[in-house]
Amino acid sequence: MRLFLMVAALVAACSTQAAAQGLVTQKALSYEMAQAVVQGTVERCRADGFSVSVSVIDGSGLLKAFVRDDGVNGPHTIDLSRRKAYTALTFASRWATSLEAAKAWGHALGSPMPNVEGTTGLGGGVPIKVGDVPIGAVGVSGAVGGDKDEICAKAGIAKIAHLLK
Repeated sequence: MRLFLMVAALVAACSTQAAAQGLVTQKALSYEMAQAVVQGTVERCRADGFSVSVSVIDGSGLLKAFVRDDGVNGPHTIDLSRRKAYTALTFASRWATSLEAAKAWGHALGSPMPNVEGTTGLGGGVPIKVGDVPIGAVGVSGAVGGDKDEICAKAGIAKIAHLLK
């Protein structure tokens, strides 16, 4: 009986280890979802009178979709929109938006988080979450104020909210 229990325990331990080494299933932002976020973001910014650049990144921080809208917006908005998205994703567990992160850092306008390359101390980035799990982020630049950029970003995310349940 003792031998049987030892064998049973060994089999259970091995099967637990094997299961732990299997594939990981996770939620991911699809191409279509990223495009819908971009479209919704641009629509809101246009309605508010702004021409912007919009970057959507996936949960790994890689660019999934990008657009630079027609009209006047500076060349800096291209990279800045991606950096805002990256900041929002990187600090999604601590702050709801890149603007909240920037305020918490107390750094000069636009300063990156110390030792975190690719971040920015500006508002305009909002994480895209399924529950509390970030699966990406959207960053907007060009609406003349991070708070206005974030309004547009949230409008873009609202376009896919029904898919984030």
